[in-house]
Amino acid sequence: MLEHILEQNVWNTLKNDDKPVVLYGMGLGAEKIMATLESYSIEVADIFASDEFVRGHFFKGYKVLKYSEVCEKYDDFNVVLCFASRLDDVIERIREIDAEHTVFAPDVPVAGGGLFSREYIEENEDKFDFVFSRLADDESKRVYVDVLNYKVSGKIKYLLRSFADKSAIYSDILKLTSNESILDLGAYDGDTIAEFLTATNGEYDYITALEPDEKNFRKLLKNTEELFNISCLNMGAWDKHDTLIFDTQAGRNSKLSSKGKSVEVIDVDSLELSPTFIKMDIEGAELKALSGLEKTIKKYTPKLYVCAYHRNEDLFSLPIKVLELNPDYKVYFRHSKYIPAWESNFYFV
Repeated sequence: MLEHILEQNVWNTLKNDDKPVVLYGMGLGAEKIMATLESYSIEVADIFASDEFVRGHFFKGYKVLKYSEVCEKYDDFNVVLCFASRLDDVIERIREIDAEHTVFAPDVPVAGGGLFSREYIEENEDKFDFVFSRLADDESKRVYVDVLNYKVSGKIKYLLRSFADKSAIYSDILKLTSNESILDLGAYDGDTIAEFLTATNGEYDYITALEPDEKNFRKLLKNTEELFNISCLNMGAWDKHDTLIFDTQAGRNSKLSSKGKSVEVIDVDSLELSPTFIKMDIEGAELKALSGLEKTIKKYTPKLYVCAYHRNEDLFSLPIKVLELNPDYKVYFRHSKYIPAWESNFYFV
């Protein structure tokens, strides 16, 4: 796999370049990236935000500037993106800035520790090679290599050229029908259920939706109240029935934490469902959930949509696990519109 990796680690690139490093964005993402930059002894020169968020305030001791003010201050600089977005206008703005000053969007794992790097690929090369060899089409292989190059380098060009049409994934890969029995793990507020229904013209057999976050669950109930044949469960998917602590402050990205609210989690096998299609977007708990789905997957061979961007190891551990359960699956990989590499997903059919 290393022969496909054309890039050097983003942190080394930023450290060895003489250009000032300027952060774009604030919040938790910026805090995480600032801490990593500091660990590499990389100085942050300034911070800027989109014009509508600039009001003369400070973040971490830096006065938050407009992009135009940064351009006046420095002849050239490297931009480090500190937030995530899939909105067309935001991505277009990032693209415009990248055309003027290189934009890096360093990959910092949503869950788990460690940084993705060339060394990480080398340490796990056999596993990456195995997954690459099992990808079912050339587009999957191209996007897989692009996402790996992005995760090493932080260069957004690899993501910008890899955006997939989500509707084509549903129609051409998953091929959802009007008779699907859908299991949505990490249903959030029902947003992906809406995607499924668009793909099937509103027709389906049954929907079972699990969402552990209480606030998100209330939104899920409200947004699905007019649907028929649907069960919404306020619990998470895991490898056994248990009670865990859940961080409820992260909204869409709510996840297991050392502090927060107690939530019920369950091995989905114990629900004794017979799904034809399973989607899982569960903030780093995907491997645990797959272990709790072994009987269901072996018995019914449902189509799977598995998010692969929460943990560094997701890009190999998740397909390896699924193929252990059923080696006959065809494996596809796509990246839907998002910067950074959120919405990089495996599809098993």
